[in-house]
Amino acid sequence: MDTQNATQTVEKTKFCKHCGAKIPEDAVLCTACGRQVEEMHSSSAASPNIVINNANTNSNVNTNINGGMGGRPKNKWVALALCIFLGYFGAHKFYEGKGGMGILYLLTVGLFGIGVFFDFFSLLFKPNPYYVR
Repeated sequence: MDTQNATQTVEKTKFCKHCGAKIPEDAVLCTACGRQVEEMHSSSAASPNIVINNANTNSNVNTNINGGMGGRPKNKWVALALCIFLGYFGAHKFYEGKGGMGILYLLTVGLFGIGVFFDFFSLLFKPNPYYVR
């Protein structure tokens, strides 16, 4: 008779207030529709103990420049003026610290004018200041 009692245990159930499905009585979420049917009850009546350890001692100084890219800040308008007036000699490239490209512009007269043309529009649409690696 003990084996019959073990197999005939009745599970207490209730109905979901959203979809009407039969769910276990202690369920907080409906097993059929997944919606919350009961409020969460904590085991203790007291509020939880919350500990916040904030050791921010760097005075909120952002050392991350341009998304981690780093680089030297350059003024867009200075570079644009150099590109307009002395671009064929590579002055804007020397200003950015790109000596090799400056010499190439100097020897090829601004990459035959095409390089200066593209650099003008490139500098025009950069933010001020922009950063050069």
